[in-house]
Amino acid sequence: MKPERKITPWAWIPSLYFAEGLPYIAVMVLSIQVYMQMGLSDKEITFYTGWLYLPWVIKPLWSPLLDLMKTKRWWIVIMQMLLGAAFAGVAFTINTSLWLQGSICFFWLLAFSSATHDVAADGFYMMGLNQHDQAFFVGIRSTFYRISMVVGKGGLIAVAGFLHQQFNVQITWMLVFYGLMALFIGLALYHFFILPRPTEDADKEEVSASQLMIDFAQTFVSFFKKKQALTTICFLLLFRLPEALITPISQLFLQAPIEKGGLALSEIEYGTVNGVVGVVGLLLGGILGGMMISRDGLKRWLWPMTAAITLPNIAYVYLAYVLPQNIVAISIAVFIENLGYGFGFSAYMLFMIYFSQGEHKTSHYALCTGFMALSMMIPSLFAGALSELVGYEWFFVIVMIVCVFPFLVAHQLKIDADFGRK
Repeated sequence: MKPERKITPWAWIPSLYFAEGLPYIAVMVLSIQVYMQMGLSDKEITFYTGWLYLPWVIKPLWSPLLDLMKTKRWWIVIMQMLLGAAFAGVAFTINTSLWLQGSICFFWLLAFSSATHDVAADGFYMMGLNQHDQAFFVGIRSTFYRISMVVGKGGLIAVAGFLHQQFNVQITWMLVFYGLMALFIGLALYHFFILPRPTEDADKEEVSASQLMIDFAQTFVSFFKKKQALTTICFLLLFRLPEALITPISQLFLQAPIEKGGLALSEIEYGTVNGVVGVVGLLLGGILGGMMISRDGLKRWLWPMTAAITLPNIAYVYLAYVLPQNIVAISIAVFIENLGYGFGFSAYMLFMIYFSQGEHKTSHYALCTGFMALSMMIPSLFAGALSELVGYEWFFVIVMIVCVFPFLVAHQLKIDADFGRK
């Protein structure tokens, strides 16, 4: 085994977490963009792309294998190479007669590779840094993850808009995805040489698959035996229900033609509004939420954060009924909705940490993230069908009606008054 090299975390944490965020955005945002421009209906788009959440739902089921086989460093490099290959697959198939079947296949490969990469990267982060550095760089990793969101939701869609002025839809996205292929092959090669080799991240003492399954089953059962387990599952599934409905439809609504009830934003305008203004609102909301919980505790801010994650959705009711053509008015509405979501989502994340405390906390938190992904997957499957059935105006009104569910599940939670308080 090679000795551990002394490499500054600044050399690999920013690139690692940028590489963690970008494939997720490609799967969840760029897939919708591609299928919208290729002419699929809202119903078809949300149904096909909704299933892409599944790898993150079942991620806790195969994540123990990463401890059984090879090292976290090995998994990071291999998954980044596989992500590059998947991006190439999307690029190749998008300009063929089997573009739908082929692109879905490779988006699935992207999703599974990205989910596996998440597990390896987060595990490597804890192995590659001491506790002091883990605390210091937690903000850095989050920042570069958010930067990847700006690049994916804003920059890449804007670039596609510029390319679309010169090429057709297929060629445009073929160029974008081949660019992502080159980026991830480059990242894989960079991380192969630059990632440190922590002593802890060595080939583990061999554990049988049967023993691994027994340990996982015990962990799984202990999750459901914890206090307020059923209440927690309901909270994880329903607290983000309004946002789960809005997320895929907002992207379609903002770019749909005016005659179909949309705002008809161009790709460049949408990339700016959602990928820059929206992400800035999301980031500011998250920072503010963390500060408030740190000062007063989660219990004190649960109700304000529940209101923040639900009530600002009325911005889309305004957009759907008024259909403003002023880009500033649209940007303000999107900013307000994302600011509220970022602020309210802080309560969701902190409660997962609260519930996961105790024995098996890492595995229990992973199971929580599975329910978190499921909470986005199920509503996404039928959101497009609902919006086609009732129209964008009534769809966003229905979203406001279902905002009652986050308040109902939040009301049932029991949280220690001091949890989260600095």
